[in-house]
Amino acid sequence: MIIVTGGAGFIGSNLVASLTRADQLMRSEVAVIDWLGVDDKWRNLGSSQFLHLVPPEEGLDFLNRHRWEIEAVVHLGALSSTTETDGDRIARWNIQYSIDLADWCFERGIKFCYASSAATYGDGGEGFRDDDGLDYLSKLRPLNLYGWSKHAVDLALARRGFFADRHSQIIGLKFFNVYGPNEYHKGAQQSTVSHFHRQIKETGRARLFKSYRAGVANGEQLRDFVSVKDCVILIRAVLEKEFPSGLYNIGTSQARSFNDLARAVFAAMGREPQIDYIDMPESLRDRYQYYTQSQSKGFLLSHRYLSLEGGVNDYVKNHLNCQDPYL
Repeated sequence: MIIVTGGAGFIGSNLVASLTRADQLMRSEVAVIDWLGVDDKWRNLGSSQFLHLVPPEEGLDFLNRHRWEIEAVVHLGALSSTTETDGDRIARWNIQYSIDLADWCFERGIKFCYASSAATYGDGGEGFRDDDGLDYLSKLRPLNLYGWSKHAVDLALARRGFFADRHSQIIGLKFFNVYGPNEYHKGAQQSTVSHFHRQIKETGRARLFKSYRAGVANGEQLRDFVSVKDCVILIRAVLEKEFPSGLYNIGTSQARSFNDLARAVFAAMGREPQIDYIDMPESLRDRYQYYTQSQSKGFLLSHRYLSLEGGVNDYVKNHLNCQDPYL
């Protein structure tokens, strides 16, 4: 049995759907650990077949009861808003819960794959290397509470020696800017692709933040945009193969501008680009990443990522434009 925390969330539900879909020759038995809340988040699991649905506060007890059945834990659950301000909630669920799960798996020799984030790199001044050495990690300065919480977990596991241990598999995946189906419950935290699609559908125009950095034109802020479908393929590769413990970037290694992204959405919707540049909230200006680009370890670079245009076209035409956009 594979445990997926955050299995009703964005990346998690895509993974659960992939692991349990009926057309697979060998499906995996999956238990989901997550909250559903009071909105339509449950729809993310509409096409999936899972054995158990467990609230996070009961997660460790569930693992103990089923410890002989568990082959891997994929920990994707987190408070993911980059504007979250409740440090105590973040500390409990993003930091301590993650460390507790890692400890539980390490002690039992069970594969543990967890979501870190490109937000750990801060302004990128130290580069975007998926280096899990303490010398490098100690130099990173995340720009928001969410990024700091993910970085705190990376540091804690590195200090415990988990990444250097060759008798276990403790693998952190640093996701860059992920977009794709089943993110609709995230509200303002949905990907820019989803926001652009809604804006264009309602007004015929897309809105981008102005640049507040010399030498960077409006809309030319750069991100490494990656389809959730690529993320699922790579998580499955980690589950199915023997990878050394450590941190791994999940990104295309190609930074593209928000202007490029907007044009890709317009093209997928069959419309001419019409872009407005709006003021960035002052509260974000000193915490804004102007550039991210994955630098990945060699044996993940062999994966051929969807291009920005191809991934956006698939998302728009096969999900956002559909009456039922879910998987």
